[in-house]
Amino acid sequence: MTSPSQHLTSPLAGEAGTRGEPGEGGAPQTPASAGATLLPNPSPAGGEGLESNAIRFVLDGEMVEVADVAPTTTVLEWLREHRQRSGTKEGCAEGDCGACTVVLGELDANGDMRYRAINSCIRFLPTIDGKELVTVESLADGDKLHPVQQAMVDRHASQCGFCTPGFVMSLFALYLQQPTASREEVVEALAGNLCRCTGYRPIIDAGCAIGAYPDPSLWSREQAQNPSHRRALRSLQRDRALEFPGFVAPRCLDELARAVQAHPDALLLAGGTDIGLWVTKHLREPARIIYIGEVRELQNVETRGDGTLRIGAAVTLTDAWHAIVARVPELAELAQRFASPPVRNSGTLVGNIANGSPIGDAMPALIALDATIELRIGNATRTLPLEAFYLDYMKKDLARGEFVVAVNLPMPNATTRVASYKLSKRIDQDISAVCAAFAVEVVDRRIVAARIACGGMAAIPARAKRAEAALTGQPFDEAAFAAAAKALAEDFKPLSDMRASAAYRLQGAQNLLRRFHLEHAAQQVLRTHDAEVSA
Repeated sequence: MTSPSQHLTSPLAGEAGTRGEPGEGGAPQTPASAGATLLPNPSPAGGEGLESNAIRFVLDGEMVEVADVAPTTTVLEWLREHRQRSGTKEGCAEGDCGACTVVLGELDANGDMRYRAINSCIRFLPTIDGKELVTVESLADGDKLHPVQQAMVDRHASQCGFCTPGFVMSLFALYLQQPTASREEVVEALAGNLCRCTGYRPIIDAGCAIGAYPDPSLWSREQAQNPSHRRALRSLQRDRALEFPGFVAPRCLDELARAVQAHPDALLLAGGTDIGLWVTKHLREPARIIYIGEVRELQNVETRGDGTLRIGAAVTLTDAWHAIVARVPELAELAQRFASPPVRNSGTLVGNIANGSPIGDAMPALIALDATIELRIGNATRTLPLEAFYLDYMKKDLARGEFVVAVNLPMPNATTRVASYKLSKRIDQDISAVCAAFAVEVVDRRIVAARIACGGMAAIPARAKRAEAALTGQPFDEAAFAAAAKALAEDFKPLSDMRASAAYRLQGAQNLLRRFHLEHAAQQVLRTHDAEVSA
């Protein structure tokens, strides 16, 4: 691999402050002597002195330009091999262990700074163009520890230390997002981090304590929202696509359609949480990557006039699930157990759909709710029921040069009972053996319509039409669901593999059907993962 050329701009924010140059809202910038992070005042995109085809991002108050790198260079690889930042570790190289966790800052829809934890081991460097990168070294303030680090020390939350930087960065992201965190929120924030030495109790104790420490002079919540951060990122925004050999990042939907039609064999990259493993585990090097993450029209979540929720192809899993759960709260547990926060912060819902895995956890719920997808090739568009998109194992109804633009999710009516359940070897961040979803409409205790979809039971995520037929028209009672459970054996002939046997999968799916009935028929309140469900 060619050694990348790198350039650093002078950190000018402090200099501007000493000259009295106004920041946003007319307030002067904080001078460097006051302990503020130094941020650049870089030239406008494409301006003099900037390499238009270089990757540009902010790191520790400096604008970094990186050129001459392979498109699949990961953020982790660049940090360790080209910047000698060894605090960020490589453990699994697939986004599971969390030792590689860093925090990425970007502008949200309101123009405010938003910081989220991501896995640097599977995130390609070109995809952080125009953003701010924060590593464990970034928290250093002389010999002072950041409150997150001090809490880890005070609670004896580190032993061998290899995983500790990743835990610190996950907790740092949580620290910036909210002043104090409950134990449940800390556990959720750490769902993508593994430790096999200390155990989780002292680490969780540290996470619960971070809000009790005085604000630091570096990387406090207030300082993270300093106008200089926003100003620096706005100055890095591009009018034209970032493009260099083997990589292009279109800026609008028409530009993306032209690029895909011109290069139909190119790899479309969204969050990279699956494609990243192709590189780190399978050592594949795609000839050309088209990155969709900068396409403006694909970043939107909107509710249409008929109540349908439309989610663009570049919307992260974090934002997509937030929008879905706000409208269908019955899917909260599925959303929480879908991968981990760092994976959800990079990956996209449409990427999960387009990947076509038979065990993708989103598809059963979307199919049960009768979702459709929008596809485009050139200037032509079409809409397709999601269940019709999957033809066979990893085979989709997708023409050469065609791509998924968005997924449309109708909202269930007041008489429809919805649930989705996942069976896996562990609660957090695990691939399903079986994932089942149900949308059953009940009027006067009688089932008038039913949609049931399963993942892990066949070569594709699919509906259980015989089980649906066994339920439709029947009373909402145990006998109807027993008949439907029996019909599942006609709907699916699952395979045995390393995750589960065929017999386990079938019995598991049947039991999930019974669970759905019990949760919605019980007179008493039943407990699920962390919610109450009653009739």
